[in-house]
Amino acid sequence: MDIFQIIGFMGMLFVVYAYFLLQAQKVLHNSLKFQTLNLIGAILLIISLLVHFNLGSFLIEVFWIGITIYGIIKNRVKKV
Repeated sequence: MDIFQIIGFMGMLFVVYAYFLLQAQKVLHNSLKFQTLNLIGAILLIISLLVHFNLGSFLIEVFWIGITIYGIIKNRVKKV
C-alpha cells in the first residue's frame, strides 16, 4: 500500500465516520462537524485519486466537495 492509498483510506474513514455520526444522531446534517468531516474525507480521496485515477470516483468527490462547501456557506449565511 503506497502513501496515496493510505490517504484515500483515511478519506474513506472520515466520510464513513461522518455518516455513522449522522445515523447515530450524534450530529445534525447541517452541523459544521458533519460538513467538515465530509469535506476533509472528500479532499483526501481526491488526493488519492490524482495518483490512482478513476473518473467516476473523481467526479463524485468533486461534487461531494462542491455540495459540502455550498452547505457550509449556506449555514454560515443563515446564522448571520
